[in-house]
This record gives sequence, C-alpha cells and structure tokens, in this order.
Amino acid sequence: MTFRPVSATSKAQPAIEGAGVHLHRVFGFGDPSLTDPFLMMDDFRNDDPRLYSKGFPWHPHRGIETITYVLDGQVEHADSLGNRGLLGAGSVQWMTAGSGIVHQEMPSGNAKGQMHGFQLWANLPGALKMTAPRYQDITGSDIPIEGDDDGTTVKVIIGSFWGKTGPVDGIAANPMLLDVSIPAGRRKVLPVDTRSNALAYVFAGSGTFRDASDPVGIKVEKEYRGQELNIRDMTGNRTLVRFGAGDEITVQAGDEGLRFLLMTGRPIQEPVAWHGPIVMNTQDELRQALTELNNGTFIKHD
Repeated sequence: MTFRPVSATSKAQPAIEGAGVHLHRVFGFGDPSLTDPFLMMDDFRNDDPRLYSKGFPWHPHRGIETITYVLDGQVEHADSLGNRGLLGAGSVQWMTAGSGIVHQEMPSGNAKGQMHGFQLWANLPGALKMTAPRYQDITGSDIPIEGDDDGTTVKVIIGSFWGKTGPVDGIAANPMLLDVSIPAGRRKVLPVDTRSNALAYVFAGSGTFRDASDPVGIKVEKEYRGQELNIRDMTGNRTLVRFGAGDEITVQAGDEGLRFLLMTGRPIQEPVAWHGPIVMNTQDELRQALTELNNGTFIKHD
C-alpha cells in the first residue's frame, strides 16, 4: 500500500453567484488539470435567507455533470424539458447536462433559515458531451451509511466503499463521493483508487492529512507575508486538500472531530474550452454552443 502525500491545500473563497447567492468557491476557473475530472465546487452554506433566497434562476449547461448535495434546507429545481423536483436535507442530485439543458435551482432554508449544501461540477469526455440530459434525484434515506467500531461513519453517495455502493450510477468519470465523519482524536486509513485523482474538502472540525512517515502532520508550503514557509498544517473548516499518487490516505481527527467530503475520479485528460456553465473541448465547439443558445437551437433532446 502507498499513502498519498498532500500536494496542496487551499481555503474556499467568498463569491456571489446566480441572482445574488453568497457562497464560498472551493475551486474552479483555474487550471482544470489539477482537479480533473472535477471542474468546480461551491460551498453554499448560509444562515441568512437574504443571502441565498433569490437562488439560481434559469441558466444553461452543456458538456458537464453537476452534483448537488443538500445538508439543510431544500432546493427546488425545474428545467426546460418539463422536469421538476425538490431536494431535501440529505438528498443528492446528479444532473447530466450533456447536449444541453436550461434549468433553475431555487434554495429555501430550514426552520432556522439555514441553507447548507454543496455543488460539484464534473467534466464529460468529448464522446459524451452531446449525450441526452438526465437527472438522478436521490433522497437521504436511500444513501447507505457504513460505520466503524471507533465511531467513524461514511455516507456512500457515489461509488463503492467498505462494502457499500452508492445509489448514483452510470457516471462517466467513475467517481467516488463520500461524506466522512471521524470522532475526535481518531486516526483512519481510507482506501482510494490509485488511478483516480483525490480531493478532500473539510467542512466541520479539524484534522491532519498526512503520509505514513510523518506522525505529527505533513509539511506543506504556504505563503506568509510574501515568503514561502514549510509548516505543519492542521487542516480546518472550508479547506480543500489535494493529494498526490497512491492508494490510501491517512487522516487524524482533531479535538472537535472532523467531517469532510472525499472525492475521487479518473482524469479525462482532454482539452477544456470553458465559458461559464458550458464546457467543451475546443473553442469552435464553445462558439457553436453559444450561437445555438442565442438562436434557440441549444436544446437537442426532448
């Protein structure tokens, strides 16, 4: 077994999207090869309805798949093909935009006004970019949860882990998406596909991701006041961790425990031509998509 070292860490940055939704961008619109096959991730946890209630009105997608995971509150969605649905707490939606879809996503809070969730974009290979759109709406009760004797729990949203298989299937990048909770002070070794890129996004508690030879935390380079410093990094809330090669990751939970999303997927390794919610392989394909969006021929499948 080979432990994956941490190659980089970064903090999610505040951003405003849609009709004024305040969120944190975990990654996206940078170098897509660093997170291939994933393109973008947003953390839209907010406790003030004024900062999210206007939602994401009608907008197009082509060439990608979007994954929405709701922790609290709900998201109502509708599209140009007549599909409608409501994602409640614990629910997941995997939308294959494929050849093109125009949809809206309108969030609302729970009884306390909280709207917490994530959206992840996955790229489609060129051969599947013009496939027919489809949805997979999964309720929280249909997502398997596997526990370990030390109190660790893993929600298997996509892929297979610890003998459980998630309910979302037929995804191009053969991904795995897990919601992992580790009790305070516990150390865990988690297997991952050696051919996949691996990312962890910490959204509660704290902890350390490291390799086997370093028992007190891994060294990472961070910039501080213009200087690059090697420091021992304790990974905290709203932190993305990107791993190097290997087939296992090691994590040590801090004093408050640790909860994070673990994402893996096999890289597509194709050119990316990207404009907003449309992602193609070439600039010509991108221009064609924008032309079709303007002349009313964007939607290919009924």
